[in-house]
Amino acid sequence: MASLDKVLYTARTHTTGGRDGASSSDDGRLDISLSSPGGAGKGTNPEQLFAAGYSACFIGALKAVAARQKVTLPQDLAIDAEVDLGPVGQAFGIAVRLNISLPGMDKAQAQELVDTAHQVCPYSNATRGNIDVTLTLA
Repeated sequence: MASLDKVLYTARTHTTGGRDGASSSDDGRLDISLSSPGGAGKGTNPEQLFAAGYSACFIGALKAVAARQKVTLPQDLAIDAEVDLGPVGQAFGIAVRLNISLPGMDKAQAQELVDTAHQVCPYSNATRGNIDVTLTLA
């Protein structure tokens, strides 16, 4: 396991009630209700939050890699993220699919950016070898 060379940021949240509770951040920027997937509640669920976090982080990694390579990314780049929840033996697990849209880019160059971003992204590094992650260039 690799240790951080330097802490750049620490996110802090307080959660109560689990999947049918609430979560808020210490800076007040996050204040959400939580609901179980497919349930009657009106809150979000951990899988949706993970999908949003991973896709936003991956776009950040794409931007970092593109800047290093002096490549201009399309303004309308987007990621549609899907996070599956299901049983793994007696436990539960997740799987992720990131459908990445880099419209107008050369396919080979776009694929190289995606592959490199997957090596840079903190979420990719945290999940590598732990869960199935599929990257698809749309």
